[in-house]
Amino acid sequence: MAMRVAVLMGGTSAEREVSLRSGQAVSSALRDLGHEVVEVDVGPDIALRMTELRETIDAAFLALHGRMGEDGTIQGLLEILAIPYTGSGVMASALAMNKHLSKQVFRARDIPVAEDEAVGAARVAERGLGKVAEEVSARLGFPCMVKPNCEGSTVGARRARNIAELEEAIEEALRYDDLLLVERFIEGREVTVGLVGGEPVVLPVLEVVASKGVYDYECKYTQGMTEYIVPAPIPDELAERLRRLSLEAHSALCCEGLSRVDFMLDEEGRPYCLEVNTIPGMTSLSLIPKAAAAAGLSFHRVVEMVLETARLKINREGGCREVG
Repeated sequence: MAMRVAVLMGGTSAEREVSLRSGQAVSSALRDLGHEVVEVDVGPDIALRMTELRETIDAAFLALHGRMGEDGTIQGLLEILAIPYTGSGVMASALAMNKHLSKQVFRARDIPVAEDEAVGAARVAERGLGKVAEEVSARLGFPCMVKPNCEGSTVGARRARNIAELEEAIEEALRYDDLLLVERFIEGREVTVGLVGGEPVVLPVLEVVASKGVYDYECKYTQGMTEYIVPAPIPDELAERLRRLSLEAHSALCCEGLSRVDFMLDEEGRPYCLEVNTIPGMTSLSLIPKAAAAAGLSFHRVVEMVLETARLKINREGGCREVG
């Protein structure tokens, strides 16, 4: 059945440009599928804009990345306005965006994660940057990864190999968030698993081989800087375990509709879950479309499967499911 769909894209986060590209790709696919599309570039007037549209659209397709789009805020607005929307609900979105809290959930569910330490701006202000860097490095060693707690697409993330680099990385991360995570660096291979649909289809494991050695923002969104291998050249037993862990992580955070679960494999092939992305990229360089194609799912079919999940989430069944 043809629908009138508002595609929400852009936004105000550091991932705005990527979001615009995702939204345009989704909009094109929806039109090809016979739907009427209203493209909405999300800005400070979004509440007024969606209030004006609420009586004339059937659903909102979320193609927003990062803050004010992937963190539960836009989902809360759509719940208030009673506009069905795609993907995860308010709680799942907020929880997945918060690296510190989501890792606590993963540990409780025996999903392996790298050892880490949370560092707040108040602690740095009280004890001094140098002292905090010494304390953290004494526990986690080098190299380590420093990440803002609530940013995506590796925005503000840096690898530190010594105290000086750790101090610089902490300062950089605190530009984006008042809380950051310092993680023990896992030397090895980066892989990812996508999940699509209401009863999620778990896609093949995809390996990311970045030319710089770290899959940072530049490598993610610059043509030719990263090689994508799908299915990943790993043993079948490991691939099955990664797909199982991905479904467990997706379910543990109450995600639905669409997600991408990122892992590092250490030199012994042991997986460590990095994070769950609830609105992963849908550009020509994005991982979900590549993995879906390997599973025989076209980009148009993926968009259609995600649209089928559009609904209100609060006080409805669904979202959280036990993995049998």
